[in-house]
Amino acid sequence: MSANQITLGDVTITRIWEYYGSVEMTSETFFPESSPHTWKKHSSWLEPHFVAPETRIVNSAIQTWLLRSEGRNILIDTGVGNHKERPYSPVWSRLDTGFLDNLAGAGVRPEDVDVVVNTHLHVDHVGWNTYLDGRTWVPTFPNATYLIPKADFDFWNPVNEHKPVLGRGNQNVFEDSVAPVHEAGLTTLWEDEYTIDANLRLNLAPGHTPGSSVVTLESGTDRAVFVGDMLHNPVQVVEPDVNSCFCEDPAAARATRRKVLGWAADRGALVIPAHLGGQGAAEVVREGSGFAIKGWAPFASYAETAKDAR
Repeated sequence: MSANQITLGDVTITRIWEYYGSVEMTSETFFPESSPHTWKKHSSWLEPHFVAPETRIVNSAIQTWLLRSEGRNILIDTGVGNHKERPYSPVWSRLDTGFLDNLAGAGVRPEDVDVVVNTHLHVDHVGWNTYLDGRTWVPTFPNATYLIPKADFDFWNPVNEHKPVLGRGNQNVFEDSVAPVHEAGLTTLWEDEYTIDANLRLNLAPGHTPGSSVVTLESGTDRAVFVGDMLHNPVQVVEPDVNSCFCEDPAAARATRRKVLGWAADRGALVIPAHLGGQGAAEVVREGSGFAIKGWAPFASYAETAKDAR
């Protein structure tokens, strides 16, 4: 396989693919605050991995980051999942992917997973928390502790009747992908900050959702930050005030993005979002009042991985 694994300090990071392709939204729809000039100005590196050249349809990766740290297997986000009914998110409905095979290809069986981190509880971040066993949704990773931000657990719990920006796009998600692991006693609902181990910690980074969080890696001289949906597309690095159409609190999302990108730029940390295709992650630097991409991580692109897998 192409290079889908890097090591930072004492932590090994492996990229596990579930999906790559169109999200059936144009750049103008997905990022309504963005400037058409920006997409055109940066087209040489935004196309084709992040946006299709002629249709302006956004391309996105659904992937899980597998971390091996202090002898444990840790998953950051669990994608969409198979066989899930998503009537208001049809692009994610009733998928049938080889995600677990891809995880096995990295040497990890479901029972080998020790920790699952859900950076937030959107449809494309919790799906493989569970799988369908007959007619029942059961935990995919039976020996894992599922770390879930309490603010998002409360926000998305249907009994609380919140009205999210996403509308009905998250319908069924809590019931089939969150509640079963909670009822099985596998969840830890954390607030503010949570230490995973000596190399990894969780911090709230609200805005996209009330409980959106980031995982910070500090090991030896290496730094990285897994930012979930703080960034959906690298256009948000060069225009950090641009939100996606799915941000619950736009002002908080902008402030969080600038804060985390600033931290990363000042420390030479790798920024690792949930959904970037191409090489998946980037090192950023300050540029004027914003940021720029200094270089890409050495992960293989989906096209390279698919080619080598044939």
